[in-house]
Amino acid sequence: MPDRLEVAKTYKLFIDGKFPRSESGRTFAAHDPKGRVVAHMCRASRKDLRDAVTAARKALPGWRDATAYLRAQIMYRMAEMMEGKRDEFTDALRTGWSGSPSRTHGSESRATKEVTAAIDRLVAFAGWADKYAQVLGCNNQVAGPYYNFTVPEPTGVVAVIAPNDPGLLGLISLIAPVVCAGNTAVALGGGGPGASLATVILAEVMATSDVPAGVVNLLTGDSAELIPVIAGHRDIDAVHAAGVTDEQRTILREGAAENVKRVTVRELASGRAARSKSAKAVDLYDAETCQDPWWIEPFVEMKTIWHPSAT
Repeated sequence: MPDRLEVAKTYKLFIDGKFPRSESGRTFAAHDPKGRVVAHMCRASRKDLRDAVTAARKALPGWRDATAYLRAQIMYRMAEMMEGKRDEFTDALRTGWSGSPSRTHGSESRATKEVTAAIDRLVAFAGWADKYAQVLGCNNQVAGPYYNFTVPEPTGVVAVIAPNDPGLLGLISLIAPVVCAGNTAVALGGGGPGASLATVILAEVMATSDVPAGVVNLLTGDSAELIPVIAGHRDIDAVHAAGVTDEQRTILREGAAENVKRVTVRELASGRAARSKSAKAVDLYDAETCQDPWWIEPFVEMKTIWHPSAT
């Protein structure tokens, strides 16, 4: 009897709380280290990205106006759901569901470390949701019978561009400070096989947790195709990226100059960057650095309020 050809699952995009196929009909395959196809994923088009931005913009008022305590509870619920899918995330990063160690992540211990760090990162920013304003804001001393406060408010819709490695930890590290502050996100997962698979599993977490539709939208696809669209999109207020090339960084900066969006690009201390002398390179496993409330600061606007005092 001939060997049976298994039917590989095709994972969809996650936009507005739903799982649509790419409007282009395109997909790409994730292969295990032996070259076997383990899954297919949708390759998002510029139309898919525009749909995700529309969904994020629609969800912004509700998420922005929710209490900080509620946002914290929802983010913690996301961490709980990730904990329940720990084995799935680990298998995706370690093997691509193939049963063989992957070239990218090497061993189960490294994949386990990444999943643990990603869950802890989400919990950390859930804790900051109702506290970061006290750190970033202030009570200003002014002359006269007034109170003067500076308070942070969310910037709006933020595009997140995750690195290929570490795919899951990178995605969570970039999304968490964004949504923590009341922004909504349109996230492009990393392009590596493990990173793409982790992205679609994270979409299942979002769909089955308490995250309102449109707050986090997840795309898989080609960053080289979508980054120019992100840079030029006038309804994206900010960008949070890591692991991009120098050319892509330039494209994002030029887009920011044309339509005045904030662009924050994290240089990762991995591979070649780890051997460089750049003081800006970030190790995403460094909790003290990456869970700092100042990671939230690029995605808030400071509003100063004057109020007459009673005296």
